[in-house]
Amino acid sequence: MPIMTVIYALLLYGAAAVFGLGVSYRVLTYARTPAPLKIPTMPAPVTRTGVVFRVAREVALFESLFKSSKWTWIFAVMFHLGLLLEVVRHLRYFIQPIWFWTVLVQPFGVYGGVVMVVGLLGLLGRRVLIARVRYISQPSDYLMLLLLLGIGLSGLAIKFLDHTDIVSFKAFVLGLLYFDWQPLPDSPLLLAHLSMVAALLIAFPFSKLLHAPGVFFSPTRNQVDDARERRHLAPWAAQLEGAGDEV
Repeated sequence: MPIMTVIYALLLYGAAAVFGLGVSYRVLTYARTPAPLKIPTMPAPVTRTGVVFRVAREVALFESLFKSSKWTWIFAVMFHLGLLLEVVRHLRYFIQPIWFWTVLVQPFGVYGGVVMVVGLLGLLGRRVLIARVRYISQPSDYLMLLLLLGIGLSGLAIKFLDHTDIVSFKAFVLGLLYFDWQPLPDSPLLLAHLSMVAALLIAFPFSKLLHAPGVFFSPTRNQVDDARERRHLAPWAAQLEGAGDEV
């Protein structure tokens, strides 16, 4: 077994484990964190159904971002839509036989990669060129954008410049899934692409990218505006109140 195959197999296993365990721990922490106050951002829905639609619009359409900054919204939509197309396109490496709708997406996936890169360049330019955004930006903000940009550019380079043996690469990926390791194609661009993907998976649970699952737990978005109709009492506060009554 080639040494690079062993190294990258172990790297990808480790990155997947850090990603899965890290995100699960963070989501569990979010779910257990009490919300002692009613703080939905106004205008807020007054029913639970309205909250569901509000969160759905936020996830699918980036509603609040659209209202605050149209240019940022455009670049964010380009990035997320392109990323979605690329993820669906890459499913072909993980399944056999390939689902028919995955085949239909393949021609659009290439354009998705281009759209993703353009969106990332716009988001990076926003942090560099706009003074108030540059002032609040941390090094990790730039790092995540550059890492995502590197993944996108290396993926496009593999498509248009390197022409990696995708049949062998699919055999490698399926071998990882079924614990039957197969040789990894010897392509510098592919190795760089996989290294950055692994780095992204490892960094994800510790970065602002956690806004992806975090949006579902945001009390400003997931709370019903019913403070006048019913009293909001966090579980820990209810326990303290019950103990006080007993005394």
